[in-house]
Order: sequence, then C-alpha cells, then structure tokens
Amino acid sequence: MVTLRKIASIVKGKVIGAPEQWIHGVSDIRSGAPETITFLLHPKYANLVEQTDASAVVVSESNLLAGKNGIVVENPRLAMAKILKIFETQDNRPSGIHSSAIIHKSAKIGENVSIGALTVIGENTQIGKVSTIHNSVTIGENVVIGTNVEIHAHVAVYSNVKIGNDAIIDMGAIIGSSGFGYETADGIHHKIPQIGSVVIANNVEIGANCTVDRGTITDTIIGEGTKIDNLVQVAHNVKIGKGCLIAAQTGISGSVEIGDYCIFAGQVGVNTGIKIGARSIFIGQTGITKSLPGGKVYSGMPVREIGETNKRDTAHLKIKSLEKRIKKIEKQFAQ
Repeated sequence: MVTLRKIASIVKGKVIGAPEQWIHGVSDIRSGAPETITFLLHPKYANLVEQTDASAVVVSESNLLAGKNGIVVENPRLAMAKILKIFETQDNRPSGIHSSAIIHKSAKIGENVSIGALTVIGENTQIGKVSTIHNSVTIGENVVIGTNVEIHAHVAVYSNVKIGNDAIIDMGAIIGSSGFGYETADGIHHKIPQIGSVVIANNVEIGANCTVDRGTITDTIIGEGTKIDNLVQVAHNVKIGKGCLIAAQTGISGSVEIGDYCIFAGQVGVNTGIKIGARSIFIGQTGITKSLPGGKVYSGMPVREIGETNKRDTAHLKIKSLEKRIKKIEKQFAQ
C-alpha cells in the first residue's frame, strides 16, 4: 500500500484532501473501489467523479474533485502511466542463469543478467548488465545486447543483430529474419541473399509476434524510443526514425524511410521504397503508395491528406444520394 502523498510525489502532483490516505491499487472510474485510485482523463466526464467509490481521483483541475481526495496534475494520462507502473504485476522473471540454458563459452554475459530455462546464447554474443532473457529464447552469434534489456519467451534474435539499452522485445518476436527478396528469371524465383542485419536503438519496444527482417546489404534500423505494437511486419532495409508509434497489423515494405515521431494506426500498409516525413500521422487502414512530406494527417487508399479524403467521401455520399433521386424520377416518368 502507498499513501496519496507518496503517489503525488512520484507524479509531481498536488494532493487535495487527505495526504495519508492509503491506496492499495488502481480502478476504473466507473467501477471504482475503496482504497484505490482512479483517473478523470477528460473534464467532460466530471459527473463520474461524484459517482465513483474510489478513494482518490487524479484530475487536471482541483474543482473537478467534487470534495473527494485526489491529486491535481498537468497531464492525467501521463500520471496514469506512472501510477500503473507502481501497481504493475511483473512477469515471473528468471533469477540468475538457469542450469538448462546453453551459453557458448565465448559469449560475454554482464553483471546481474538473468537467463531463463532452455535459452540458447550463440558464439561471441554480448549481453549487457541487468538484462533479462526469459525462457526458450534463441540468440544467434555475434549479437550485441545492451544494458537493462528484457527479451521475453520464444523470441528469436538472428546473428549480428544489435539491440540498444532499455529495450523490450515481447513474446514470439523474430528479429533479423531473412528479407523477402527475389529476382524472377525464366519463371524461376531466385532468392536474393540478405547479408545485412538489424540495429535497434535505445528504449525501443517491439510487441508480440512482430517480425523485423535484416537488410539486404545495409542494416534495417529502428530509431531510439520507437514503440511497435503486436503483429507488425518491418521488411528489409527499412529505416524508422526516433519516437515513432506503430500500431498492430501495420506492414512496412522494403527500403522504406520513416522520419521521426510518425504515428501509424492499425493495419496501415506502406509501399516499397518510399520516404515519409517526420511527424506524419496515418489513420487506420491507410494505404501509403507514395512519398509524403511530414507534419500532416493522412488517410485513405490511395493515401491523401485527411481533409481531401473527407471531401471526397462527402462528395461520394452526395453522388449516391443524387443517384437514388434520379432513379426515383426515372421510375415516375416510366409510370
């Protein structure tokens, strides 16, 4: 259990009410429970504060508390992230190096590294201190893994991959698999060898069952602080800038270059070899077929600025309405 005062110090907020109120967990504002803390993420739902049974509420303004205990912060969503971390239930992490782990004698394992059961570490691989490698992970030869990295079960890291500090790779991800490259001649698909690798910068997160292919000659690169959701495909030679957010089922074709702080909603498709400017935002299921400047919001297939897409959609609806009216008039004339 943690006091409200302690939580406020962590989120750099101001306590309103009883600072010594004990908090033992987090609850949703609609189903708040006593001795938990909850969050009002938007003032338009202020009526829920009066209805909740939670013992404290995180808000952006003190007048939203309606007489309840709470913490006032500038950004309730950021505070929520920090508070959830306090009460987060950790996965069962291995402690030390399991006796069934197979580690090549040339591998260099840093201080306080934990390696789970049935994990295999290849020749000349380096793992930085305080990193955690869960059960049944396969790490190839000449891999370099930084400090405080967590690699979950059933991940495969191919040879020569480089992973920076503070990275998280979730269960089932494949890093450094062969890129999908073929040259067709006389009806035969000749595989193009992929001899590059993958470089993952610091503080990157890669979700469950993602695949990141190695480069053909140059490396596939994922920039610092980029976060990738589950089930994302990153093809060979792709270069992703720093701070990008890429949601589930997005597919990025080979040799694409993505600027810093871009956002891809779910099921976005990116065509081969194009360049995307920094701070671009793509609505779900956008089909990106051409290079684009940064700093704009896009949608549709083929991709357009969202304002243009909305105009076309509106015009389409008007045309459909006119089509119905014309058919009705034609039917009347026929009669």
